[in-house]
Amino acid sequence: MKDTIKYVGLDVHKEKIAVAIAEEGRGEPRYWGMIPNKVEDIRKLVKKLGDPAMLRVCYEAGPTGYGLYRLFLSLGIECDVIAPSLIPKKPGERIKTDRRDSIRLAQLYRAGELTSIYVPTEDDEALRDLVRAREDAKEDELRAKHRLTKFLLRNNIRAPQGIKNWTYKYREWLNTLKFERSQLKIVFQEYLHHLYEIEQRIKRLEEEIQVQATKGVHAPMIQALQTLRGVAVITATSLVAEIGSFKRFTTAKHFMSYVGLIPSESSSGESRRQGNITKTGNRHVRRLLIESAWSYRYQPAVKGELKKRQEGQPASVQAISWKAQNRLHKKYFRLLSRGKAGGKAVTAVARELAGFIWAVTQEMENLTEA
Repeated sequence: MKDTIKYVGLDVHKEKIAVAIAEEGRGEPRYWGMIPNKVEDIRKLVKKLGDPAMLRVCYEAGPTGYGLYRLFLSLGIECDVIAPSLIPKKPGERIKTDRRDSIRLAQLYRAGELTSIYVPTEDDEALRDLVRAREDAKEDELRAKHRLTKFLLRNNIRAPQGIKNWTYKYREWLNTLKFERSQLKIVFQEYLHHLYEIEQRIKRLEEEIQVQATKGVHAPMIQALQTLRGVAVITATSLVAEIGSFKRFTTAKHFMSYVGLIPSESSSGESRRQGNITKTGNRHVRRLLIESAWSYRYQPAVKGELKKRQEGQPASVQAISWKAQNRLHKKYFRLLSRGKAGGKAVTAVARELAGFIWAVTQEMENLTEA
């Protein structure tokens, strides 16, 4: 039994880890017990389980991150982080406990029924945290603006005609507002000050993103992606941060599928029905692609900021960018002419844009290896 491979399922929480083991074969998995979620206790567990080369460990992706994964790798143990949404579930199962979850993980892991996720490097994870912090700050900014405008609306205060919200003139107008009641005065000042604080936070985050885009580990790839229309520094950095390694996608269709931009399908026999996009995979990347796809409504051109971003980039990458402009612009208006709604047309453009992004990354990989 010493040479038997042991499949270990871990149900990981902030303080505790439930451990279950399924040995190679068809025997019933057994519950090991609960251990503290501490490095020294995990090391003790590994020593008790036997030869690290005969251990296969898995746990669900979650808020505890990838520290446990990296610890097992440092101990010479094979480990997989499992996609929670893709774990098979029995219909009608109503009881859920840590013990049951760990046993189920070990059992399914041994059977090869679990889907593991890509684990980013520590550098990639740090970059991802940076771009997501900026994304969170932008959401906070939008909420702060809504609170302020709703406060003004409740008090029947409207901007002068011809001044659009959040333009320079609008902000100048805000600074001229006076309130008779001290309660309203302090509320307005706090709302406005809170908005300014968030804007400063966004500015600091974007400055660091700019540094990473020019001097970071992934700087060449980020700059190459910026040759595409609609993909400036924030979008390019976010794409690289979220994907990590584009090498894991063997084809452009594989990448499109990963970001959930391919149509869902329900086919049986000779009937084939396609529906809305699957919306699986990374929602951050999907949102970025759809936002960028709106740029292809305009006539193909290389000028202004896009021209600056393309300076010094390989001719082959620039050729992909130009091909993307022509193809996606035509596709957008072709779909509109067929009666497709603008949103659906842009989603279709975003799907093909994902293919061009994949092509740019593969070209850069080839140039780097050459």
